[in-house]
Amino acid sequence: MHVLLVEDNALVASGVQTGLRLQGLSVDTVASAAQAEAAIQSSHFDACVLDLGLPDEDGLQLLARWRARGLQLPVLVLTARDAVEQRIEGLQTGADDYLVKPFDLHELAARLHALLRRAAGRSVDWLELGDVRINPAAGRALRDGEAVELSRREWALLRALLQSPGRILSTEQLRDSLYGYSQDVESNAVNVHVHHVRRKLGQDLVETVRGEGYRLGRCA
Repeated sequence: MHVLLVEDNALVASGVQTGLRLQGLSVDTVASAAQAEAAIQSSHFDACVLDLGLPDEDGLQLLARWRARGLQLPVLVLTARDAVEQRIEGLQTGADDYLVKPFDLHELAARLHALLRRAAGRSVDWLELGDVRINPAAGRALRDGEAVELSRREWALLRALLQSPGRILSTEQLRDSLYGYSQDVESNAVNVHVHHVRRKLGQDLVETVRGEGYRLGRCA
């Protein structure tokens, strides 16, 4: 899962980024509404964690603008504004979830996974893909009933594909989900991870669409 974290408090941003990365998420952090707009234009994200007290614009104004132009990115508002009226305003503006500071990092990660599950049209954690059963939130995979160990990058690849069933994701989009848009990686890095996922979970789990990218295989 590739997450955009919009938070101007450097200490909070560092803690959230570190905590979510330890739980297998790819996180890119920006500190203003303008930087968030630039990031959205230049990269693919699966979800956004949005602080409201930004230095250049109120976060709700940014969210309202995104929704007005049809951006469907799942957004979790993370803020110190804890009044009921403020939470209602955030949800009515287009937030998909609302978490008040201080918060638990495990709860934040669980809420993000729930957002992506709903966005993908799923109501349960376990997915049946042929002889493979996958629980993306818990980081568990079974093949023919046997547990399969996946690396953090392999889980990031699998979660990105599961989030968009039937949709083709380009190599660049998958690279962002695995590494973040600001990191330089080897040009064949995504191909290597696809190879490993296929070896562990079956060749037909990830389908190559020549000249375009990858999508969840026909067994889904």
